Amino acid sequence: MSQDFIDTIKARGFVHQFTDEDGLRTLLKTPGQRAYIGFDCTAKSLHVGSLLQIMLLRWWQKCGHTPIVLLGGGTTKIGDPSGKDESRPVITDETIAENMASLATVFGKLVDLKQAITVNNDDWLSKLSLMDMLQIGRHFSINRMVKQKSVQLRLERDQEMSLLEFNYSVMQAYDFVELNKIHGCRLQMGGSDQWGNIVAGIDLNRRLGQKEVFGVTSPLITTASGAKMGKTANGAVWLNADMLSPYDYWQFWRNTEDADVGKFLKLFTELSLDEIAVLENGNINDAKKALATEATALLHGRSEADKAAQTAADIFAGSGVSDNLPVVMVKHAELEAGVPVYALVVQAGFAASNGEARRLIKGNGIKVNDGATAEDMRVSLADMTADGYIKLSAGKKRHVLIKAE
Repeated sequence: MSQDFIDTIKARGFVHQFTDEDGLRTLLKTPGQRAYIGFDCTAKSLHVGSLLQIMLLRWWQKCGHTPIVLLGGGTTKIGDPSGKDESRPVITDETIAENMASLATVFGKLVDLKQAITVNNDDWLSKLSLMDMLQIGRHFSINRMVKQKSVQLRLERDQEMSLLEFNYSVMQAYDFVELNKIHGCRLQMGGSDQWGNIVAGIDLNRRLGQKEVFGVTSPLITTASGAKMGKTANGAVWLNADMLSPYDYWQFWRNTEDADVGKFLKLFTELSLDEIAVLENGNINDAKKALATEATALLHGRSEADKAAQTAADIFAGSGVSDNLPVVMVKHAELEAGVPVYALVVQAGFAASNGEARRLIKGNGIKVNDGATAEDMRVSLADMTADGYIKLSAGKKRHVLIKAE
């Protein structure tokens, strides 16, 4: 509770830009301040690219303040145009509600929701009339709005932007007004791509005579090789365990590029800076294992993290099999007839399509029971070991057990 929030997040690499650092420092001399970050509900899970924002809320709470988790039930219907080449597909109210309920389970693991505030911006956005929106809109300059990067991108590429999307920043700015008015929220945080939206909210609060508010943005994280954080060759690294197993999540962090390990230890674990310095100056593989285990423990719990680490150790030691490996269930009748190995590769999540699976097999990237495979191979009950499984591997680090049901 004695930690200073600003000093903490600066030291750990969370800060890209402040709107008014000195003013925010003065505000934070009084504990119990409120800050929010908004998350649209476009999928049932956030991916690891959103984890940095959730960690900001976690540190905010650890430093004695109250986080506000804003779930964008209203703004999800529009879609943030930032970084997008085209309009987001329309999402039904039912799907948004399902996604919102699923997202809440992740926040509950990383933020103490009993001491936090969770809101849905559809509660106020859906009540605004057209005249209300026009009255709010008089505080916004079209000249300034068309210069926003999200708008300029569409214009330069001659791609359409709807009036709905054009007003996304207006609606997000109004979120800040409502949260300031209802909950006394004085700070909005977000990624650096949200700077324009955050500044718009600060300006709207000022124009409407609300209490002074502030903004902080974090850097958009890319890997040392320039890849976007949270994207892999196998797709998004989801935070929900039912969409990505704790073992695969652990492996994602274990495979971090050497140059990123220190940075990620500061951002995605709660190890002290002294502990991180020791790891950075030691064996790089030990540092990667610590990153994987600590990051997994934060999201999935210490028990699941230790199981994942032990599974990886078992495989590396040469036993080749662990009870903790992910299991893929296949119909007994299908295995009796024989299943194309490329189909199992897709089912295991090692490839997104049959074509990609075939390429992996041709490149000797797939093994069945640690043996070589051929593109036309069919996996059957004859491949089942005495222990009742078939081990399917992609490379040296990704494994699943195929079992009959």
